Amino acid sequence: MSRTLPKVLLVGYKGQVGTEMSELLKSGGYTFVAIDVEECDLGVAGAVTESIRKERPNVIVNAAAYTAVDKAESNTTIASIINAAAPTEMAKAAREAGALFVHYSTDYVFNGAHATPWIEGDPTGPINAYGRTKLDGENGVLASGAAAFIFRTSWVYGSHGANFLRTMVRLASSREELSVVQDQVGAPTWSRSLAEVTMHTIRKFTAEDGSLDVAAAAHKAGIYHASCGGVTNWFDFAVAIFDEVRAHGIALKVQRVLPITTEQYPCAAARPRYSVLSNEKLQRELGFTMPEWRVALRAVVAESVQRGSFVEATSR
Repeated sequence: MSRTLPKVLLVGYKGQVGTEMSELLKSGGYTFVAIDVEECDLGVAGAVTESIRKERPNVIVNAAAYTAVDKAESNTTIASIINAAAPTEMAKAAREAGALFVHYSTDYVFNGAHATPWIEGDPTGPINAYGRTKLDGENGVLASGAAAFIFRTSWVYGSHGANFLRTMVRLASSREELSVVQDQVGAPTWSRSLAEVTMHTIRKFTAEDGSLDVAAAAHKAGIYHASCGGVTNWFDFAVAIFDEVRAHGIALKVQRVLPITTEQYPCAAARPRYSVLSNEKLQRELGFTMPEWRVALRAVVAESVQRGSFVEATSR
């Protein structure tokens, strides 16, 4: 007898994590419906609920977010709608539909005043509007009563979309000198790894006949930290990027990379100084291990070179 896999509704399929989720769902043979702003305006109350009621998914993955950290300081209303109101609405609809709900949050819910990796139960205290809206989203999802998994992550990048990796390669291909902040500590996280932990969670609660055990999922539901392993800073991350890219024969113009302080690179939004997240709960409760950030970077760069993603750089 053929096995019918859970039906998935993927919200925000054009983003970094959404793009990776789409590819994994396709390769896994899942039936899924992918929507983004063209198909569903998250700013319209009830729009997502209507889509959920229409599609009747077994799993809802919310990969949509307002991630422009500095712009969120002046666009707090729209950031709050997308990061808090919309996921809360989705979670409530998931509970009504008896569906599993997956949502992504951020290290920015913490204030950065730590010297050891943050655990899920540590007190939150965001220091910018983006972090506050994401924390509001977490609270709304948790209060919904849905079987919801919230994956807090950090410094997301990949071979798709706008991110630190692609920005650094673009700048390094046209400038001889770059200055990069050195006193913000965290762990760069591959968007593919977030998609993989999501797929792992879906499979973990899928029975042999393909049905989803939402009751079992509810016992494990909650907040989990999911960032790549290890510790670095933006300056060392940039240097590692250039090393990996050059190892693939990509010529970069940059000759000097200068470490600077946060104060020397003023932004509209304050940034946490220490954003390292502990993945111990993820390993213990869900049995998933995130890759070390340097291992992930090596894989991302290799994939990006193969895909021709670094079009700004000149191959030797």
